[in-house]
Amino acid sequence: MTTNAVQLDLEPREVTGKKVGRLRRAGIIPVHLYGPGTEPRALQCPGPRLINVLSQAGASTPISIKIAGESGTHLAFAREIQWDPKRDLLLHVDLLAADISRPVTAQVTIVMSGESSGARNVSGTVMQQLRTIDVQALPMEMPAQAEIDLATLTEPDSVIRVADIVLPDTVTILTDAEEVIARIELPRAVEDLAPGLEAGEAAAEGDEAAESPSE
Repeated sequence: MTTNAVQLDLEPREVTGKKVGRLRRAGIIPVHLYGPGTEPRALQCPGPRLINVLSQAGASTPISIKIAGESGTHLAFAREIQWDPKRDLLLHVDLLAADISRPVTAQVTIVMSGESSGARNVSGTVMQQLRTIDVQALPMEMPAQAEIDLATLTEPDSVIRVADIVLPDTVTILTDAEEVIARIELPRAVEDLAPGLEAGEAAAEGDEAAESPSE
């Protein structure tokens, strides 16, 4: 399934360098648009509007950019996003322009769905070890997310690997196919059992030991 671009209106920016602090204090965030075949542009956008678009697009959904006073649009992906770590304020955003006819790479978020019978049967917990994968696709073919079905975890030792992800043929997964995405973490009591020893067998052996006279 292809993605739909998120719309973003930007304005040309004349303030640069250290003076951009004045923009930020006024709630305006500096934006830098760059990319192959695109002249670097200094742009700006009100903070709330920009944050809303970034939250929708993430790193893999294309952004359709309209610049005030200009005709046409630019297709881009959010790349470097700078935040003030102390005040949790957005400081600057870099947007990478993309050619709609040329493949691009992006990180796609892995989303888990369904329920694991293997985890339920042993009172275990599904642990997600990998949260994103690197993929390559045309900008408008880039998937918004990659979904995995936990129902395939039917045994305590079951795992889901990158190779198990199903995406359209137009998308190439770049992450190592053998990387583990999700597995079942057993309760500590089960993990401590001797290899090959079932919980019921362990309990039975414990009862026998309690009934045997000490030497």
